[in-house]
Amino acid sequence: MRVKAKLSAGNTIISVLKELNYVSDSRLKEVLRSNRLSLRIGDLLVELGYLSPEKLKAALDLQGSESGKQLGQVLVEHQFMGEQDFLEALSVQLGFPFINFSVDDPDTALLNQAPLNWCRSNHFLPVKTLGDKVLVAFADPYNKSGMANAKKLYGDNLEVAICSPGAIERYLDTLASGKKAKAIDENTAMGIVDAIISAGIEQGASDIHVEPLKDRLQVKFRVDGILVFHRELPPASKAMVTARFKVLSKANIAEKRRHQDGRMSFDYKGNTYDLRASFYAAVFGEKVVLRILNRIDQILSIEDIGMQPKMLTHYIRDVLGVPSGVLIITGPTGSGKTTTLYSSIKHIKKPELSIITAEDPVEYVMEGITQCSIDPDINLTYEETLRHVVRQDPDVIVIGEIRDNYSAEVAVQAALTGHKVLTSFHTEDSISGLIRLMNMNIEAFLISSTVVCVLSQRLLRKVCTSCGRPHQPSPGELKLLNFIPQDIAKYAFQKGEGCRACNYTGYKGRVAVFEMLVLNEHVREAILSHKSTFEIRKISMETTNLVTLMEDALAKAAVGTTTLDEIFRCVPRLIPPRSIHEINRLLGI
Repeated sequence: MRVKAKLSAGNTIISVLKELNYVSDSRLKEVLRSNRLSLRIGDLLVELGYLSPEKLKAALDLQGSESGKQLGQVLVEHQFMGEQDFLEALSVQLGFPFINFSVDDPDTALLNQAPLNWCRSNHFLPVKTLGDKVLVAFADPYNKSGMANAKKLYGDNLEVAICSPGAIERYLDTLASGKKAKAIDENTAMGIVDAIISAGIEQGASDIHVEPLKDRLQVKFRVDGILVFHRELPPASKAMVTARFKVLSKANIAEKRRHQDGRMSFDYKGNTYDLRASFYAAVFGEKVVLRILNRIDQILSIEDIGMQPKMLTHYIRDVLGVPSGVLIITGPTGSGKTTTLYSSIKHIKKPELSIITAEDPVEYVMEGITQCSIDPDINLTYEETLRHVVRQDPDVIVIGEIRDNYSAEVAVQAALTGHKVLTSFHTEDSISGLIRLMNMNIEAFLISSTVVCVLSQRLLRKVCTSCGRPHQPSPGELKLLNFIPQDIAKYAFQKGEGCRACNYTGYKGRVAVFEMLVLNEHVREAILSHKSTFEIRKISMETTNLVTLMEDALAKAAVGTTTLDEIFRCVPRLIPPRSIHEINRLLGI
């Protein structure tokens, strides 16, 4: 009945199912690929929501006037949609996997079996081995010549995938320019440093810590927000390893008494990573910490970032769907703000929109938008960049982080002149984001009239699916939540016992929890009246159905996604949470 009620002119059955959260984008595409459809590509694009029927009709009219061109060429050339979106939809229609070489690294052993020029002339690239089959990405999977030549190399048992011709060319150019993986000699400082950085990237670390102790050099990685031991090196390696890091980061190798910062690039499996280095003068030598940036992770779709159903619908409709205003994403370092920011950009990105960013540094490279990486060494500062951003005729401005009064003023003034502004902030929760803006001398009436939403978030470790077991919360845990045993009796709390799959931690992977404040008239009035954070939070919960970070985390713990230990470790306890039943009702679970 809910589906029938929402079906109307202009709504496809798929769009209705997605709106009601009966199916996700990724699951839908997986099902459609495995059940190849006899559906024209244009009709499929409309069903998947890439095109409106009106735009499809316009594209077909253009195709009729531009003889010899396929529909895909017309759609991309006239900016009806991006090339990657079209190829992904085409892969759904044809039933082939879609390969993105910024995410899927080709197997170097397979590449070594084929001359690069052979791959280039036949427009294919081997990706990986799947059992007894070889997955090969083709620019045109129906090119008989290319298919025949691929079979000469890898046999008849091929698994065909589809990929952008430009992506194949770029990857082959990267390999031809000498960026192939090199053998690492760990008997040299260069080899040791390369091995440490490569291992950190391979394990998905966000930070690498190289710490000098009295009798050894200790290396740790921050994985899933927790420091884990990697290896130890003899004390004799301290000086040469630190010096190598300094050379790569363009720091002063002669200066050992003062703290220093630096930056380097590192090539790994055909991808270039930026690393920010910090050298800290300590008792037993200099500690080196590297932050791994430009992680070539897949940018998540907005449906996959972990928002609960009602919150996600609210966010897409009332925050991303409005033409102007400021969206502020808040949280501590490493809380996933940049991932949410780019998922939001990906959702609103259209060929007819001009999106321009100022970031320090650019962490994700996205096609179709203009990105600028701040570099104070050449006076390319936030202030200098933001002054020029507003002259670039943007529709959407992305400010990596509000750091000072000037960047806050630019965000507010841009929103006043009709721009949509997306930015991030370091505050504990959503209400604190508003208060901090006031403390930066931004007038309350400007905040209330320009800020659309403040989204606060944290990343919590997920219970390992291999060793997770039912868990009964202790009386101490219930006391912290202000619950009694009957309040949690019917929920499936879990805790990991520890196994090889999770490195005996009980956790594997992370999940985001959110607190979303969408400003309404009551909240705006509270800001204008300079009410306290407690009063604004109370008004928000009563009038906007605000769900706190603690409450969203509890909803996820109640189904076994994370643990109460993890919630108490990461999430602020500002006010007692409501009952889980009430939280689930507000979140649409």
